[in-house]
Amino acid sequence: MSDIIGITMGDPAGVGPEISVKALREMSPADRDRTMIYGNRATLEAAKTAVGADVDLEGRVVDLHIDGAPLPWGQLSPIAGDAAFRFIEKAVRDAEAGKIGCIVTAPINKEALNAAGHHYDGHTGMLRSLTGAQAAYMLLASERLKVIHVSTHVSLNEAIQRATTKRVLATIRAGHAHLQRIGIAKPRIAVAGINPHCGENGLFGTEDDARIAPAVAAARAEGIDAHGPISADTVFHRAYCGAFDLVVAQYHDQGHIPIKLVAFDTAVNVSVELPIDRTSVDHGTAFDIAGKGIANHNNLHEAIAYARKLVAGRKRV
Repeated sequence: MSDIIGITMGDPAGVGPEISVKALREMSPADRDRTMIYGNRATLEAAKTAVGADVDLEGRVVDLHIDGAPLPWGQLSPIAGDAAFRFIEKAVRDAEAGKIGCIVTAPINKEALNAAGHHYDGHTGMLRSLTGAQAAYMLLASERLKVIHVSTHVSLNEAIQRATTKRVLATIRAGHAHLQRIGIAKPRIAVAGINPHCGENGLFGTEDDARIAPAVAAARAEGIDAHGPISADTVFHRAYCGAFDLVVAQYHDQGHIPIKLVAFDTAVNVSVELPIDRTSVDHGTAFDIAGKGIANHNNLHEAIAYARKLVAGRKRV
């Protein structure tokens, strides 16, 4: 398996090109030699000018054509949405072929993506489709808090319906396996309840007793150190303070709000259960500051570091 990290540039009109160039500039020569950017050379050269980065891109870019590149910064465009899709598609195929060890994705714009005819709810759904994976889970990782989600980009009503015993158990298993891979031998996993106070014995709903608790019991029967359901208003604080290595969140905002509160600039988005490895920044295209050279690349730096950890973990297996 290759140890090369493939950065997909993201939406060409957003901050992805700038943060990609900034990240490349700050790498050691050895790490730079183990990095490729999947994007558009003309756009990356424009990003170099925007950020004042003197970094040689020769041999470090898988250059895919974009009509009219570089496109205007900060403008939503189906051309840009299609380009962002093609960067990811090419990186996926190279990862499947073993040419790169992990994909690191810079931000895409979902509206531009769909305007270009690529109808996905985001990176995770797209990657699942491109790889033919049966399932993929979004895990947000920071130094002191890690969260994996039973569901993400669906309505709250649909999220409640998706929180079945089978799906919650599958999410627990996926999180457990991932943490073992990155070096945590016996992960302590907390499972958040879906209702206030986990339903208060049916007073505020029966889903926690009927669906969540059986999933936790089944996980424990398999030898997984799972606990719950635990009321969501306390479980994230407990995990942040060291009681648990991972929290299973039942829906998007339940997991995203706490981790963005404590690790807004450093949390890494990891796709779990795909046949390839992928990490990502946990922020958007920031059209309002694109092309100004001021985008913060720390989140991308963290995503690249996590990607290298995954590559190393795969070699140990």
